[in-house]
Amino acid sequence: MEAFLEEARTLLAELVALPTVSAEGRALAEGAAKVAEVLEGLGLEAALHEGYGPPVVFAQGGVGERTLLLYNHYDVQPPDPLELWESPPFSPTVREGRLYARGASDDKGQLFAHLLAAEGAPVNLKFLVEGEEEVGSPHLLPFVRANRERLAADLVLVSDGAMVAPHTPTLTYGLRGLCYLEVRLLGARRDLHSGAFGGVAPNPIQALGWLLARLKDERTGRVLIPGFYEKVRPVPEEEKALWPEPDEEALRRELGVEVLPGEEGYTALERLWARPTLDPNGVWGGYQGEGSKTVIPAEAGMKLSMRLVPDQDPEEVAERAEAYLREVCPPGYRLEVRRLHGGRPFLTDPFSPPMRLMARALEEVWGRPPVYAREGGTIPVVAELKEALSAPVVLLGLGLPDDNLHAPNEKLDLVNLERGTAAIRRFYELLAAPSGR
Repeated sequence: MEAFLEEARTLLAELVALPTVSAEGRALAEGAAKVAEVLEGLGLEAALHEGYGPPVVFAQGGVGERTLLLYNHYDVQPPDPLELWESPPFSPTVREGRLYARGASDDKGQLFAHLLAAEGAPVNLKFLVEGEEEVGSPHLLPFVRANRERLAADLVLVSDGAMVAPHTPTLTYGLRGLCYLEVRLLGARRDLHSGAFGGVAPNPIQALGWLLARLKDERTGRVLIPGFYEKVRPVPEEEKALWPEPDEEALRRELGVEVLPGEEGYTALERLWARPTLDPNGVWGGYQGEGSKTVIPAEAGMKLSMRLVPDQDPEEVAERAEAYLREVCPPGYRLEVRRLHGGRPFLTDPFSPPMRLMARALEEVWGRPPVYAREGGTIPVVAELKEALSAPVVLLGLGLPDDNLHAPNEKLDLVNLERGTAAIRRFYELLAAPSGR
């Protein structure tokens, strides 16, 4: 373990130290160049593809009859709020066997497991590493469509998720989709004195509150957008039987809350994995500084995400949401809606031949069979890769639920990185064997 930790500290630290924040366009070219450098150091032919947003890294090499396409991303979420980090977000720090840094778990650490496992692999490997996953992969999808032949593979392997619990190898067979909107409400043409104009001027903050209250039912937790649930595919009981036993008390403890709000009539796991959601992710408007300022703002806004499940379509949901917002917007305000990004939900067969081989590899390394799970998050390109390449997809998450993804003090347990690397190597061996063909 110590030798592995030293290798992780030297190689992975270089990747994680780069502040590749796609939402801010920071250090993306440097991140792509570093990934390509590491891939070339492993003996693969690597190239940077321009013209699709941040550089797309593509590399290939290896031997054997089977070809795998490995997908990861080198971009990360913004590190804010910085004051809550125990160590600087882009200064990788190892404490008690865990690597702390932005991107440690999402997704540079998991990319690193694929890099470590690549050396001497008995199969052909193709790496596809992008720099826009955290903003919805808007340019990668055209790249995939334009490069189907180059990306062609027998199967796709993705590591950008989490195990359901420590020491519990997990195979993910479903992802929720995403529809992300920015909503702005405009009132008067300028900010106004609340004494001089209060009582006659429109207040966008107040109207924003009214809109928010009309989006979800307070008692049932159901989204009130007409037709929102129309295409939601029910989960068969035999599929639920695959899921681990839910521990809602443990989840309450982890979140530090007394209740788990959500859609009435469904368990916490169903609400996390197989039901759509609607959540405001940010609101703004008016004076935010110290002390008081008696102002009626000219505008207010919010960012709104909706996680989607099969068979919901992001574009259709966006259209329904915008139409409903315009319908319930009070008079006297102008409403602007921007569609920031989205992604389709994904579902695959948990017992396909590649998933069975990965399950065997995980059991050999961890000493216990994996559990099967859906995941509440979104990886926009996964559904596109499955459709464009007509190839099965294996989702292997190496993080943990408490890795603080998108939050301060993100971390990755290095034991999971070590075992994940060993499992991926074993997976390659099983694929290359005659019985794996």
